[in-house]
Amino acid sequence: MIFNRIKPAMKKLRVFGLLAMMFCKSMFLTEATAQQMATPHNGLSAKEKSIISIASLTAKGDFGKLKTELSKGLEVGLTINEIKEVLIHLYAYCGFPRSIRGLQTFMEVLIDRKAKGISDSEGKEASPIRQDTSKYQRGKKILGELTKMPQPDKLSGYSAFAPVIDTLLKEHLFADIFERDILTYAQRELVTISVIATIGKADPMLQSHLRISLNVGITPAQLQEFVTVIKSTAGKKEAKAAQAVLNSVLKTPGI
Repeated sequence: MIFNRIKPAMKKLRVFGLLAMMFCKSMFLTEATAQQMATPHNGLSAKEKSIISIASLTAKGDFGKLKTELSKGLEVGLTINEIKEVLIHLYAYCGFPRSIRGLQTFMEVLIDRKAKGISDSEGKEASPIRQDTSKYQRGKKILGELTKMPQPDKLSGYSAFAPVIDTLLKEHLFADIFERDILTYAQRELVTISVIATIGKADPMLQSHLRISLNVGITPAQLQEFVTVIKSTAGKKEAKAAQAVLNSVLKTPGI
């Protein structure tokens, strides 16, 4: 009879223990979820910060610091081909000399790392580009996607003044370069605004590309963080100028 009384008591104890464990687990998950909601991860990633630094230091010609940042980029997960693409992309905004010196510096970094026994990920190659339409039309379409505005058939402004620059922009910059898929549009815009902010005195172009950055999913908070990164690579003067342009863009985001 004693055994019969103990058995239900033990069963109740096990049930109570199970309920207590479930309650504790529930409380833990609720706390963890609340913490995630309280500290959203909406800032720039380590890769994105490295892309900004690499582009800015290359545009500035600070190849000593660039070596350090290139290694850091590999350490945070950028592939060799992604970094190559960053250095290739920026030539459209600061010229072949800086781009090629950046690539040469990257070659030196890879040789040093290989000598130390470090194996870095090569990453994917660019996919073949479909040639269904002319490069001009493909570039025009991509520019429309970036700006979220239909591109007019009639040229105006500097494009009408020098039509060949319109052809080069659409066929080469937006077709040959932006169409490559190693980097996303957002990553390419980070490269672009980093270079323009670093070389300075190109506010209209910086303004345009900051707007495009918003169009392709970069947040205002991330653009504020971008200025902070630029301050450490390009300098206080350049960061202050970039901040002024960004403030103007954020005040009138739809224009």
